Amino acid sequence: MISRDADEVLLAFVHALRVAGVAVTPDRAQTFLAAVAVVGADTARGVHLAGRATLCASPDDLARFDLVFPAFFSRHAGPRQAPADRSRTTARAPLPDRDGDSGPEEGESEVIRALVSDTDVLRSRDIAELSADDRRRLAGLFASLHPRPPLRRTARHQRWHRGEVDVGRTLRNALRQGGEAAELARRRRGRRPRRVILLVDVSGSMRAYADALLRFAHRCTVATRRQGGTVETFTVGTRLTHVTRALRTEDPERALAAAGATVPDWSGGTRLGESLQVFLDRWGRPGMARGAVVVVFSDGWERGEPDLLADQAARLRRIAHRVIWATPHQGRADYEPVQRGVLAVLPHCDHFVAGHSLAAFAEVAELVARS
Repeated sequence: MISRDADEVLLAFVHALRVAGVAVTPDRAQTFLAAVAVVGADTARGVHLAGRATLCASPDDLARFDLVFPAFFSRHAGPRQAPADRSRTTARAPLPDRDGDSGPEEGESEVIRALVSDTDVLRSRDIAELSADDRRRLAGLFASLHPRPPLRRTARHQRWHRGEVDVGRTLRNALRQGGEAAELARRRRGRRPRRVILLVDVSGSMRAYADALLRFAHRCTVATRRQGGTVETFTVGTRLTHVTRALRTEDPERALAAAGATVPDWSGGTRLGESLQVFLDRWGRPGMARGAVVVVFSDGWERGEPDLLADQAARLRRIAHRVIWATPHQGRADYEPVQRGVLAVLPHCDHFVAGHSLAAFAEVAELVARS
């Protein structure tokens, strides 16, 4: 049993979810109020669990819910139980329809829109300029990224509703039906995920972005693995380090802690050419990079010989399906590619893109998926 005041707060929260993109139907909102009446509105955990169970219909909804919940209730007194009106046994507050005719007041809507707008601004800000609090908030937003593995065609065919006629299967079906072909069977070339390789620069010049880049690599590793794909991640500094095994842990904090314990050259120098040569000699040419989509996250500051880096980038381009170079400086309006490393690899890159914010990471993920 919850009071009308609590009903209004909960319905305002439902409206906030709709603004954030969660398609909450009126029946789900009614179920949410009933669930809160059972678990009690005096504990944040109870309201949180009741909302996740009743208001969310997909993994995307869960991610948005987890972002909106703390942001919304931090502006209120929090879930609490008001004095009970014994004449009522269930919540009977009017539910807002899809058009929001009976939603919260105008002032409440402005607060909700401000919260969502603040999240959008945070997604677009340069990571190097964020405060410690903003970095902690940004870490939770990586769950909103949904990387997909790029697909390649295989030699084998699979059944499909359109495409070329599968003569063999059409004839076998006809024989089972007494020799009469009632329907043409069709097929298409099969699809398999391509391997994705991430080379993350963790040198001193990339120190401000290293944590976010490894969080992005972890998100790609976990999400792609669930879809049957493979992501291999290496850190690049004064040496090359393979950190894929550490990033396969589902929990991002544990994964980053394990990766941090694996990498010996944090915030050191940059030897892109030598590291890329080691990668190609040990992992690339034997098969890992062949036909893969390779993404390099680096600002291009090279302490070694740029000619060596150019030669290794040319080797990589010959065996990889796509080479994408993401630099944080590309996100600045006045940026010009003048670094020696960037000038050496530009002729051998398929795409040269920004890598300075969460929004830029989302664009990189989409570019990889389309490769």
